[in-house]
Amino acid sequence: MKKKDYKLKVIPLGGLGEIGKNITVYETESDILIIDCGVAFPESDLLGIDLVIPDFTYLLKNKAKIRGIVVTHGHEDHIGAIPFLLKQINIPIYATKLTAGLIKNKLKEHGLINSAALNEITVKDKLKFGEFDVEFIQTNHSIADSTGVIIHTPLGAVVHTADFKIDYTPIVGDMIDLHKFAALGQKKVLLLLSDSTNAERPGYTMSERTVGKTFEELFKEVEGRIIVATFATNIHRIQQIITAAHKYGRKIAITGRSMINVIDVAKELGYLDLPEGILCDINRTGSYPDNKIMIITTGSQGEPMSALWRMAGSEHKQIKIKKNDMVVISSSAIPGNEKSVSNIINALLLQGAHVIYESLYDIHVSGHACIEELKLIHTLCRPEYFMPIHGEYKHLLAHAAIAHDLGMKNSNIFTLSNGQVLEIDHKGAKIGQKVPSGRIFVDGLGVGDVGNVVIRDRKHLSEDGLFVVVVTIDSDDGKLVSGPDIISRGFVYVREAEDLLEGAKKAIKNLIENTHTEHLKDWSHLKSTIKNVLDEYLYEKTKRKPMVLPVIIEV
Repeated sequence: MKKKDYKLKVIPLGGLGEIGKNITVYETESDILIIDCGVAFPESDLLGIDLVIPDFTYLLKNKAKIRGIVVTHGHEDHIGAIPFLLKQINIPIYATKLTAGLIKNKLKEHGLINSAALNEITVKDKLKFGEFDVEFIQTNHSIADSTGVIIHTPLGAVVHTADFKIDYTPIVGDMIDLHKFAALGQKKVLLLLSDSTNAERPGYTMSERTVGKTFEELFKEVEGRIIVATFATNIHRIQQIITAAHKYGRKIAITGRSMINVIDVAKELGYLDLPEGILCDINRTGSYPDNKIMIITTGSQGEPMSALWRMAGSEHKQIKIKKNDMVVISSSAIPGNEKSVSNIINALLLQGAHVIYESLYDIHVSGHACIEELKLIHTLCRPEYFMPIHGEYKHLLAHAAIAHDLGMKNSNIFTLSNGQVLEIDHKGAKIGQKVPSGRIFVDGLGVGDVGNVVIRDRKHLSEDGLFVVVVTIDSDDGKLVSGPDIISRGFVYVREAEDLLEGAKKAIKNLIENTHTEHLKDWSHLKSTIKNVLDEYLYEKTKRKPMVLPVIIEV
């Protein structure tokens, strides 16, 4: 296609103004390419919700144009929503070896393994998706096999870094391909989309190897068991834990479903070096002396029902915390999880464990680039336009400021929100019309059947409780036959609030006795009136507003 006829749209459907749920759509007149398709984990106010996935409305509307999904790495916030999209549109997936292995596990869980087209790629591959010529670029992150994506267009190259950092001494594989970034900058980078997670942090992110040295120092003279919680997908971290355990003659037991699944995939694909006989069954840890056991577990974010959470609450079937245990939480709290992590630390300390966490030792390094690394990528690429991605709004603004400090004009920097469209053609770049985007809640097997109204009701019930009033009315004359009967849950304890409940019953009786017969037969009107009267009465007496549910029985 000629340069003057080419028009590119870049549409973030997730990942902007939030942590997680990363998905970016690239669109021309005839083709759509999707990069990543992840989940976000529910915040504390999303009561009962298991996962949050992107709104796929725009993709469903344009499904005939979709040519594939390219996945940059295997973290949940980049792969977790793939099965939910594939249940609605059959799209081929392209991912590097470990990423493809982790996606394959997800497809099995969702019964999609026989219907999905999962293609394994390498960073050396070049692919064509309709009008999109795509190649890949080696990056470093907190999981192996991470890659950036380069989309070649008649207007210049689009560089999508995804999550990355610059690690000169990675645990596995090669360091980030800075030469390729520089080579792209020598030609023409039309647009750079770059990870903003650490755009407020000065300096450089430490190498993952620094954590391994800390582990060896920490574990050297521990007499009890060592329990290490980390992200299940951080294969580099898990490898260093295994290496340190082997050095000090400890057997390793694994607990936590996601940890077991990821380690199984990593073992099968050759991403973990496991000394012969180092693994032992979690049920057999009691057969070894405490100073010969190390346990790797999930729960570093304080997730309810995770293995570490169950240990902290004395609910884990195999592992009970002992006074000489050392518990290492090898991660930093994701924004929003700080309180959950703190609660677990306190619960473990109360049981007598010695707890090590990030603020005490260098037991965690980020997988995301800090300011000086971001500057280097900008300087090498020399993009015409820049769009910060992956981060809360404050992170996006901080990254935009970095680009401006490096000399880019503000008019060439686009700090968007989910659903906004960046349009680029030979005339320049502009923000186009917004497309549908948002959050879809996954609750158990239900996808999208829990909306904001349901969440609001759950919040109301959790804060103020439920007040049910049942009245039986004669269908002929509208007179009260029996009741009102009152059921209270989470509002007041019935035996200790008899005066309050009697007053509520009296208010309802007075209402019914003074209501015209034709209104008594209008159930909708009567329910609304009862609710209004009780709302006013209960707030006057208690300064609380429970959810009031009137139930009318006609006889």
